[in-house]
Amino acid sequence: MAWKRALEGFTNYLRIERGLSQHTIDSYSNDVGSLHQFLIDKKIELPPEKIDLEVLQQFVYENAPKLSPHSQSRRISGLKSFFKYLVFEGYREDLPTTLLEAPKLGRKLPDNLSVDEVEQLLHGIDLSHPQGQRNRAILETLYGCGLRVSELIGLRISDLYFKEELIRVIGKGNKQRIVPLGDMAAKYLSIYIEQVRNQQTIAPKDQDIVFLNRNGKKLTRNMIFIVIQKLGVKVGLQKNISPHTLRHSFATHLLENGADLRAIQMMLGHESITTTEIYTHVDTSFLAKTMARFHPRITAD
Repeated sequence: MAWKRALEGFTNYLRIERGLSQHTIDSYSNDVGSLHQFLIDKKIELPPEKIDLEVLQQFVYENAPKLSPHSQSRRISGLKSFFKYLVFEGYREDLPTTLLEAPKLGRKLPDNLSVDEVEQLLHGIDLSHPQGQRNRAILETLYGCGLRVSELIGLRISDLYFKEELIRVIGKGNKQRIVPLGDMAAKYLSIYIEQVRNQQTIAPKDQDIVFLNRNGKKLTRNMIFIVIQKLGVKVGLQKNISPHTLRHSFATHLLENGADLRAIQMMLGHESITTTEIYTHVDTSFLAKTMARFHPRITAD
């Protein structure tokens, strides 16, 4: 099997069978492309179906000093997906990646904003600027609905249910979930859509996309990152913030005000509640209080 054909098939597999985001597809494809280039540089003539563990270990460990532990881990994840694809399509029967070890990663909590810091960000937006109303709607939606940046840029007009106060979110793996639409997010979405977006000439393929750039095209992830980071600098926040910071703050503030962890999990679209616990700084004191309140046999007679 030729490498070019394998890479094209792998990309389609990630998109159609796995339903991964374009960002993940690009990352995994680059990882496999790096493996192929490594073989060329080493003058190792092997097709994808003949690669073994020894070759993979050589590739991973020789490149390890150039990569952070997180990048190494992601690269190994990409390689594992590639060989699963080859098995899935019947090009090989074994997985040479089974014993390929990724570096141990500590769990790092993202920066969290206080309610006051969120207010600083929101009020730091210049609404007189041509993109001000759009940016306010973006931040209100990220913080008010807990969206991932990929979910935000893919949000469609047809996903907004103002009357029912709900939005439909297309998350990881193309999975859908319904999230409540709060008053402030609804207010600024309406202002942006009715007063700003309606005045734009919109690209034909992006007619249903909510958030657009000044040329009437869908925003990119990087543009959202830049908007938020510049705003953080403008208002003097001493934190490295991103769209994910607002998602994390959404979950943390809900928990602090007594929201049920399972409900937060559903709104965030997490498959495992363990992930939700990490996002929301869940500690043993919170768990103990929950158990004391709800378990019938936690106190002695």
